[in-house]
Amino acid sequence: MNEAGKPTDPAVILETLPYHREIVEYLATRETELWKWFSSTAFLDEYAANTRLELLKSCYRFDPADHAELYALVEAVRERLGLAAPLTLYQSQSAQGMNASLCYVPGEAHLVLEGPIRATLSQDELRAIVAHELAHFLLWERKEVAMLVADQMLSAMAAHPRAEPSHVESARLFRLYLEVHCDRAALAISPDPLVAISALIKVQTGLTDVQAESYLKQSDEIFGQTEVKTEGLTHPESFIRARALKLWADRGDAAAPEIARMTEGPLDLGRLSLLGQQRLTDLTRRALLRFLEPTWLRTETLVAHSRLFFPALNPDERDSLDAGAMREELTGVADSVRNYLCYVLLDLATVDPQLEQAPLAAALTLADDLGIGEAFVTKVAEELDLSKRVLTRLRRDSAKIVSDAASARVPES
Repeated sequence: MNEAGKPTDPAVILETLPYHREIVEYLATRETELWKWFSSTAFLDEYAANTRLELLKSCYRFDPADHAELYALVEAVRERLGLAAPLTLYQSQSAQGMNASLCYVPGEAHLVLEGPIRATLSQDELRAIVAHELAHFLLWERKEVAMLVADQMLSAMAAHPRAEPSHVESARLFRLYLEVHCDRAALAISPDPLVAISALIKVQTGLTDVQAESYLKQSDEIFGQTEVKTEGLTHPESFIRARALKLWADRGDAAAPEIARMTEGPLDLGRLSLLGQQRLTDLTRRALLRFLEPTWLRTETLVAHSRLFFPALNPDERDSLDAGAMREELTGVADSVRNYLCYVLLDLATVDPQLEQAPLAAALTLADDLGIGEAFVTKVAEELDLSKRVLTRLRRDSAKIVSDAASARVPES
């Protein structure tokens, strides 16, 4: 299918993924000074000069006159993807296995082949690998090299001695999503995902004869037994990349949520990226606002406690407080996030002793509304040492306790 808008249309395939768009916006707006430096001409000129020199030192450069067939193959892929920049091909002098890589210089594409990749892959498979690498170049070039700037910023942040775990995780996810995205470019060359999967397995294993259908079945067996997300640092595992290619081919852009689950996994307190921190912050803010929605709960103590999280918190704010939307969002997070929100609610339920059990009843009601009721009850039993009988009664009567408290109390703020 080559019609515009179809899963094999290069314009569709090369559109950046949601994670990439969001992290670019985050870095450009939250780290403006760093963004300016990495976007500067001085940085890009130095980056280009170092890249060219390293290529000359570490590779054999293919001359177009001596390797016309190879250049013709690459030119066909380049034309199909709409890449207009000049392109130079190399063979690595120090490869330990088979691979291909794209060395980016602004306005110039430099493609490096590693190991016996030309002798091992079929012509169609080699085109699939070339398409993957040229997609890297096209992504770096678009929108004033924003993707390159983000990549370089995240790499520098992750390598800094005082890097936070969120910096390391953000850089990891950026690279993982990039590889999965560039795999999809092979579908613009051949709509059959088996070609690209076959090329991927040959490069990873060194085998000259593989069956892509069998490998897809192997991948399906893994996903049929457990929830899987990649643990890769720079590239997802091959069985994930193969499954992603099949999903891209079958569903097009509709495959993105499933691929995100395989790549990123659920929101997890122990593995937060910068965007994950932002999402958890937003969940926390909305939980606080939902709890403070009844005016009788806006005591000086409770509002002051909530403002320890967000100093400018306005209890009258009503944006994004739909309980159904929050409940749906929380079904896709890790237990660590649900437990964290339980403790946030538990703090709110106990910080103002003058209200007695009414805030706890309100927290029980809210926890049930958000779909974390059972987890909250467990935390309450553990932390407040309440018996099951008392908790059962409190949960059963929570609506009446809240109603009575609302009728009896005049809000303080």
